[in-house]
Amino acid sequence: MHIDLLIAATGFAVGVVVGLTGMGGGALMTPLLVLLFKIQPLAAVSSDLVAAFVMKPVGAGVHLRRGTVHLDLVKWLVLGSVPAAFSGVLLLKALGDGAVVQDRIKLVLGAALLIAAASILAKQRVAARRSAAGTPGEPPVARPLATVLVGVAGGLIVGLSSVGSGSLMIVLLLVLYPQLSARELVGTDLVQAIPLVGSAALGHLLFGDFRLGVTASLLLGSLPGVYVGARISSRAPDALIRPILVFVLTLSGLKLLGASNSVVGACIAVAAVLGAVVAVRKRQARVVLDAPVPARIS
Repeated sequence: MHIDLLIAATGFAVGVVVGLTGMGGGALMTPLLVLLFKIQPLAAVSSDLVAAFVMKPVGAGVHLRRGTVHLDLVKWLVLGSVPAAFSGVLLLKALGDGAVVQDRIKLVLGAALLIAAASILAKQRVAARRSAAGTPGEPPVARPLATVLVGVAGGLIVGLSSVGSGSLMIVLLLVLYPQLSARELVGTDLVQAIPLVGSAALGHLLFGDFRLGVTASLLLGSLPGVYVGARISSRAPDALIRPILVFVLTLSGLKLLGASNSVVGACIAVAAVLGAVVAVRKRQARVVLDAPVPARIS
């Protein structure tokens, strides 16, 4: 078994992002393995899923101890996600062998990454509307059929691409149960993700292209990375982390879908301009808020 220290370092960086945002593990690590380390897509998906199965219980245990998990929702999610995830692996196997299946996985990955990026933005908008409306934090009443369908959709995508156990599932849960707090969303998703990712990982161990060296290298970096990210998450500004995550997901998705360097460069330029505009507006707003209030003349 060969340990790649560069993969471990990358796993650490991705682990920090996961600890900070609660999402982005498969959506970031799998395309990085494909684009940066030139690992075949099927091997990248298989190895990343097995590594994720080892990582999930760490965060899930914390949320179970804190009581931020809705086990009733977990039950219905697992009912749909576990068989769907395993079926996703079988579907992936049925797509073909060799270069054909690798190209198809790239397309699935690219589309899943763009969906994940859009999902993160949608989650932010829904959360903002919920906050503005003052939605009370009442315990959610489980909607079995709709929750099972959310599990099926998330599980199928995870089985095909290893993407979605965090980004997509959290967004779907938030849309279905807007009264859930952010901690409850993350906690419930982390717990249901253990059997979900386990099912997909088992399928890839049996039918995929699992590579022990890649998985071990990922875990060497990602486990401490998740811990560090979780420790500093209370101080990191979410308004900074989420745009970075969306930016990386979008670029990775475009690249996997075969976008030219000019298109990727144009996206980088647009993001830089938008970032500069947002930074200037925030600075102007801060100046207005900090400006002294004129004294009233009586």
